[in-house]
Amino acid sequence: MAEGFGAVLKKWRGLRRMSQMALALEAGVSARHLSFLESGRSRPSRGMVLRLSDELQVPGGARNQLLAAAGLAPAFARRKLNDAELAPLKQAAEQMMIAHEPYPALMIDRHWRLLRLNRPAALMLEGVGIRAGCSLIEALLENAGLREALENLQDIERLSLARLRTELAHFGEDPVLEQAVERLQRMVAASGSAPEGELPAVIPARYRLGGQVLSFFSTITQFGGTGDLAMSELRIEMLFPADEATREAMAAMGVR
Repeated sequence: MAEGFGAVLKKWRGLRRMSQMALALEAGVSARHLSFLESGRSRPSRGMVLRLSDELQVPGGARNQLLAAAGLAPAFARRKLNDAELAPLKQAAEQMMIAHEPYPALMIDRHWRLLRLNRPAALMLEGVGIRAGCSLIEALLENAGLREALENLQDIERLSLARLRTELAHFGEDPVLEQAVERLQRMVAASGSAPEGELPAVIPARYRLGGQVLSFFSTITQFGGTGDLAMSELRIEMLFPADEATREAMAAMGVR
């Protein structure tokens, strides 16, 4: 049986650690009215659902869930990535990835599934059997070739765990991310090591490719101003050389 609006709203308020009073103040409504919404004594308008969602920083898919629980139409569509309406955004993403060459760039979805790689990324990862369609979460957990190639594997495990926790907090509930956090958490705990003192400003991934060690840090780009769930959940991860040796090695690949 589907949850009612009040139960879904209360769940999100709990996830964001907000009291009824705090949420009411932020949304500009009375605490009494908010209490009635959560108890089911009052039905929310569309504007109220979206206002509360804004204050709770509810992502698009969960906003649709709140609207549906209130008997209202969804606010966001989830189109297929080959939909004609998404062509300008998809083209922009591909241009970004090509322009980033000779450095690696990856396009992933909310579950870290690889949707596209530029040529440097494909060259780096083909040797460990990672290609479009693969899950980077599964690769980090189970791909022996990748795990052996990462010289600072434990650092990358800890950083990935922190990132997964942040993304899970954003989405609220996601069985795939929840399972990934649990599995990686056990792996990090089993390694028995923890960083001492302050972390450095940049923690690069050190990746062994042939006889060289390539060192990268990354930036992550997301699309803003889109009403489509699939595009809003895409990430473009661009890797930059963390040292001159890596810069020279990537330039020597001649992928441009």
